[in-house]
Amino acid sequence: MPNPLSLRTAALAATALLTAPLAACGTEAGATAAADPADQKLSWKSCPAPSQAQGGGSTPSPLPGGAEWQCATMRAPLDWHEPRGATIGIALIRAKASGSAKKRIGSLVFNFGGPGGSGVVTLPSFGNEYAKLRTRYDLVSFDPRGVGRSAGVKCEDDRQLDTYFQQDSTPDTAAERAKLLGNTKKFNGACEKNSGKVLPHVGTADAARDMDLMRQVLGDDKLHYFGISYGTELGGVYARLFPKRVGRAVFDAVVDPTESGEQSALGQARGFQRALDNFAKDCTSKEDPCPVGDSPADVKNRIAKLLKRLDSKPLPGLAPRKLTQTAATNGIAQSLYSKDFWEYLTEGLEEAYHGDGRILMALSDSMNGRNEDGRYSNLQAANVSVNCADDKARYSESDVRAKLPEFRKASPLFGDFLAWGMLSCSDWAVPGAAAHPDVHAPGAPPILVVGNTGDPATPYEGAGRMARALGKGVGVEITYKGQGHGSYDSGNSCVKKNVDGYLLNGTVPKAGTVCS
Repeated sequence: MPNPLSLRTAALAATALLTAPLAACGTEAGATAAADPADQKLSWKSCPAPSQAQGGGSTPSPLPGGAEWQCATMRAPLDWHEPRGATIGIALIRAKASGSAKKRIGSLVFNFGGPGGSGVVTLPSFGNEYAKLRTRYDLVSFDPRGVGRSAGVKCEDDRQLDTYFQQDSTPDTAAERAKLLGNTKKFNGACEKNSGKVLPHVGTADAARDMDLMRQVLGDDKLHYFGISYGTELGGVYARLFPKRVGRAVFDAVVDPTESGEQSALGQARGFQRALDNFAKDCTSKEDPCPVGDSPADVKNRIAKLLKRLDSKPLPGLAPRKLTQTAATNGIAQSLYSKDFWEYLTEGLEEAYHGDGRILMALSDSMNGRNEDGRYSNLQAANVSVNCADDKARYSESDVRAKLPEFRKASPLFGDFLAWGMLSCSDWAVPGAAAHPDVHAPGAPPILVVGNTGDPATPYEGAGRMARALGKGVGVEITYKGQGHGSYDSGNSCVKKNVDGYLLNGTVPKAGTVCS
């Protein structure tokens, strides 16, 4: 059986939401800017170990050839409507270009998604994979505002979060529904109490303005950018705000910018169900017998029966916690982010069927940003805060109950889970910005938009809609016929050839290119 604790480390890298080092200096709202923020000089130093808000761990390992990662803190206005007012620190990390200065293009800024993922922690996990890009770029990432060391949002403490994530997230009775609403209100109230000054200023538009400041402070005329998952939405908003400042940009695992919060949740229900269908087909199509079902339908039926049992009789998990229905559903969803995780899902289900919930619970913990020592990063706190700052919709219990049939049709397994998740912004202290992001960017150069047909978290259809929303001559869509969340890090040679060709040489692929 795999070590459940080692699964967590692997899971964080695979989902591009956490795993390795970070930047220094204080990041709370503080000193007033005395000059133009773009005039500041960054002080690059060796990276310290990650803070708990970033997920903990050790300092990043040296790059191939022995080069060290460097970290710095950029000061940005807390409120971009008051650019000379109070500031916060934005934590940065970089690896300087390995090639000659003559061939260097500039900085390539990464956002790995979430929202809530620490770029300072995640980027070093991909040091080897991005070695070719580093020949012409400084590789740069950051903790967006509200994340990790960038004025990280604080909500509940570790003990409270253990209780919060063990709750029944798919209530069946009036009492269970009342408890879910009460727990949501309590969590959101803790965010306001502990981070009220920051909450109005953690939206995607604020982060996009931080990226333009970053571009200037890094000394680049254009922002060269690689956005993954939520990072594609951030990149699209940047392109709308600053179309003439966009350099070479790639969007991978693409968010659908045309959808409301409800439509996005419904799309994820379909996406995760599609990924589960593909897992079940794969497991039962191999020469060796599938240990968790005799047919795709049997695999899914057994999972459904397991989850139904867990609703009333949780299994032993990672002591002293038990594997609840919520934790198991979360762990299954986590394992569908990467085809590399399907073996863990198989073993986790097999063990659960024999009364051992440790593997599924370890996968669930990775999704929630929980370390094996019981401490949490601020991943989920930041995720809720950014989403609620962006999305103006506030759903009620009656809204969710009315939509349950549609969600259940989209996914018998994940439908309830994602429908009730729409309550997360109930009683939020700050109004949301819009029904959906505006990414229309006329005048921007071509942006490469890469969609994966088997992506559970950002379903494939969103890539085409993003390409169209960016505008004629801007969005250039290519398709990867694969599995898992994202395309470039799948290792597919066709995807890498097209992305690297654009970022390194400026070669724009033909729109409609298909990689398999």
